[in-house]
Amino acid sequence: MIILHKAYIVTGEKEGTGSIVIEDGIIKDVLYSESEDYDFRIGRIMGSDPQAEVWDLEGKHIIAGGIDAHVHFREPGLTHKADMQTESQAAVAGGVTTMFDMPNTNPSTTSAEKLRGKIDLAKGRVSGKLGFHIGATNANYDEICSLIRNGDVQADIRPADIAGVKVFMGSSTGNMLVDQGGALEKLFAIKEKPILVHCEDEATIRENLASAIERYGEDIPFAEHERIRSRKACIKSSIKALELAMRYGTRLTLCHISTKEEIEMVRAAKAINPDITAETSANYLWFSNEDYDRLGSRLKCNPSVKTAEDRAALRQALADGLIDTIGSDHAPHLVSEKEGGYTKAPSGLPSIQQSLSVLLTVAYQEGIPLTRIASAFSEKAADIYGLNRGKILPGYEADLVIFDYSKEFTVKGEDQKSRCGWSPYEGETLRGVIENVIIDGKTII
Repeated sequence: MIILHKAYIVTGEKEGTGSIVIEDGIIKDVLYSESEDYDFRIGRIMGSDPQAEVWDLEGKHIIAGGIDAHVHFREPGLTHKADMQTESQAAVAGGVTTMFDMPNTNPSTTSAEKLRGKIDLAKGRVSGKLGFHIGATNANYDEICSLIRNGDVQADIRPADIAGVKVFMGSSTGNMLVDQGGALEKLFAIKEKPILVHCEDEATIRENLASAIERYGEDIPFAEHERIRSRKACIKSSIKALELAMRYGTRLTLCHISTKEEIEMVRAAKAINPDITAETSANYLWFSNEDYDRLGSRLKCNPSVKTAEDRAALRQALADGLIDTIGSDHAPHLVSEKEGGYTKAPSGLPSIQQSLSVLLTVAYQEGIPLTRIASAFSEKAADIYGLNRGKILPGYEADLVIFDYSKEFTVKGEDQKSRCGWSPYEGETLRGVIENVIIDGKTII
């Protein structure tokens, strides 16, 4: 038995000092000191097991381990820059204990065979818990439906092995751009799994890029990224996704929201379909287009980081509860790959190791209750994906993060666990030093 004693416990419902009792990897009890019988109950628990391991955590905060449903761990096919082992280590170092990997690897995870390959690659190599989304194409609707309803005996795939269905409604890797109306209609009618969408309008992006090339040639400033992967591209595509989700009652996640307009669109759409959820990343809560001149290619991601006004709207949406989940969109590239000019530098930021600390810093700066952070960091995702993790409640798996909210630290490149070895947050001062990470009741950090 482990007793995390006198800690400041943060859940989506409340904050308060108390104790968490762990037994056989499960949270057995959560006791708050405000309760009249707290001293009696905790004394009885300690007395029942003289060998109990008691951690004195006075002054420390505890939050449930993060659930990040939006990571790109690059395996298979791109392991020179990242793999499941290195990136899951980065995740755990940042307090994320459960991750769901996106399907745009090489080859893309769009079939039972490819999904089985990724599951096999993960065995015995992953820190924390790693699951997988399957990718949609214009042509694999029938296979997706068969997998999420019946599994695949030959490939040893169960419906539970699939977290969600990822739909790229903008430019994408490989053959995963879904741009045929009939295919989208059928995919949005799926009820068994969440549908996660990347919304950017491909035609708008191509037009904007052509204009930038005409103006700048090959020497496009990185500050143009916000205008090339424009707010219009995001809004136009998100309108289509939200309309379909309202029509079909889709369990939709609008991924990595980057604009204030999309926030208001989601607010309206949720009134019609409450199963619509809004995801953003720490990157959009922290950076703005003012950072392109400083960071250049290191801030190039899709969708693009937008304006300070958009950032403020996203922070307010986090405070209001309109932002349901935080997905890091962790997408590592080597520094050498980020060099060579705008059109050659790939989009994507390695950021999972900083997600929680960025959220805690934003909460501190904006006066956002930590209950909102607990909800967005893990609890809402636990509900969406039906997990017995991500909450500090009796009967849940003991995945917990202990941090010192009073301490700040400076992000350093040499401290990054990702194989790519860098972070866009290098040099930033963040709040909330992670001291311990517990998974299944076992200390990992």
